[in-house]
Amino acid sequence: MARAIERIERDIAALKEAIRAIAVELQSAYASYLDTLGLAVRKQLILASYHLCTQGYPENFLHLSLNQRQQLQQAIRKLGQVAAEQLLTCIKSEEAGVDKGDEEDEEDEGDEGVTSSSSSGLLDTSNCQFLTADTSNPMELAKWQQNLEEVMQEILKRLSHDANLLLQKAGVLPKKLPEPILAAAAAAASEASAEVMPGPPNLLNLVIEIENEQQSEDSGLTQIMAINLRLGEIEFADVTLSSERRQIRSILVQLNKLGREYQKKHRERAVAEAEAAWRASWFE
Repeated sequence: MARAIERIERDIAALKEAIRAIAVELQSAYASYLDTLGLAVRKQLILASYHLCTQGYPENFLHLSLNQRQQLQQAIRKLGQVAAEQLLTCIKSEEAGVDKGDEEDEEDEGDEGVTSSSSSGLLDTSNCQFLTADTSNPMELAKWQQNLEEVMQEILKRLSHDANLLLQKAGVLPKKLPEPILAAAAAAASEASAEVMPGPPNLLNLVIEIENEQQSEDSGLTQIMAINLRLGEIEFADVTLSSERRQIRSILVQLNKLGREYQKKHRERAVAEAEAAWRASWFE
């Protein structure tokens, strides 16, 4: 029985080494992916903004002066740049995770003009986690990967929200739309009375009903087009990014296989140790 336990221990040790190698491979793959994603996000944000300004609300955009248009474009580029930097922070930062309830940033309402967006503080990325957990434990590694994916989605959500807020302050998006509607659009969600319509990628086309007496007397329906960056659509439009996502999926398949074997061996060890303990304490 002792030899059986020793054999299981050797198997577990070998599995841990294999899982550590997978952890290194996974982190390297994500580092490359997030670098490519940052570039793709900047590009898709500009394309979505272009479509919104020229196809969604062309009249409102034409009402802006040349200087206002340039300021708007510069602020949009800045938003994309900050988001790209924050995506890289997710893999490079060594800060521990914090409560996501602290993510909401307070807006500076004292600023004026198009450049008064929240681009300088798009998202609190202190909840991004460096791979400092036990990299030989597949459960901890899987949790780290899941947290990283959640942070990526949150960055895209907040980027969409801040871009919509920027466009609203500039006068492109209707100013009558309340903040909760913009937040819902950025989260790819809507109120119960909202209907999502098909449209260009990374843009959300909504027909919503706003319960407000100041709305049009003949109808409470309002159509809104807003930026809504979606990870799936960003990957679909970028060959390199989609290829790197496939590599990550391949690594995760290996991790899941090793994880199942890891749990199986731990179960075998527990059974063997329990059997040995039973025999050691049993007497006639």
